[in-house]
Amino acid sequence: MKYIELDNINSLPEGALRKDDVFSFQCHSKLDCFNKCCRNINLFLYPYDILRLKKNRGISSDEFLDKYTDIVMRPSGFFPEVLLRMSETSEKTCPFLSEKGCSIYIDRPDACRTFPIEQGIFCDVKNNIPVYYFKPPDFCLGQYENKQWTVSSWTKDQEASFYNQMTARWAELVSRFQSNPWGGECPEGSKAKMAFMATYNIDSFRDFIFKSSFLNRYKIKYDLLTKIKSNDTELLKFGFAWIEYFLWGIKTKNIRQR
Repeated sequence: MKYIELDNINSLPEGALRKDDVFSFQCHSKLDCFNKCCRNINLFLYPYDILRLKKNRGISSDEFLDKYTDIVMRPSGFFPEVLLRMSETSEKTCPFLSEKGCSIYIDRPDACRTFPIEQGIFCDVKNNIPVYYFKPPDFCLGQYENKQWTVSSWTKDQEASFYNQMTARWAELVSRFQSNPWGGECPEGSKAKMAFMATYNIDSFRDFIFKSSFLNRYKIKYDLLTKIKSNDTELLKFGFAWIEYFLWGIKTKNIRQR
């Protein structure tokens, strides 16, 4: 997910897909390149990806992060990036790639689900508008198939709509980290650990809400509190809002300081 800063939505770079633009693509096991895209890649995982994948594996978010990811802080960054750790084979395959194909296909990450489309966000003073690019790698033979799509029909076919929404919401939050929000702390300080926990390690975040003094210090609406006790998606949405409130003081009707 990339933010695109332009003066006008009509001046999008070459290759951008507009609402009704058509592209050709189909991936299937008879293509010589089948599963080649699942090897030796930098696959960024977003918070909703972790939520779905840890459920698929039947483990906690903390266990998933430890076993399957690399957490990288760029020298000029203020929030870490989470990448899927490739296997230690010579081809560095995705750890979820089996002989039959993707073993977590129903819960595959947003980047895999949306492939070969890449999504970005066009920002103007009032709105964040999604933009899309058709960007299959050169070796991909699926781009020469006859099956045609629009962005809307491809998104529906891949059941990617909600993934895209959650990734766009995450991108909106991440854009706030373009400047240092930590004050005198470093990006490894207590505030940063809180922000990472609330977005990527939601099992620990749930424990923090219900087993620490959090609810003595903050008033959360009862209906929302009931939801986040058992619903990971609602908890993740709350985590996004909490970080905006905690770091930047962005008010929300669901959180009040006691």
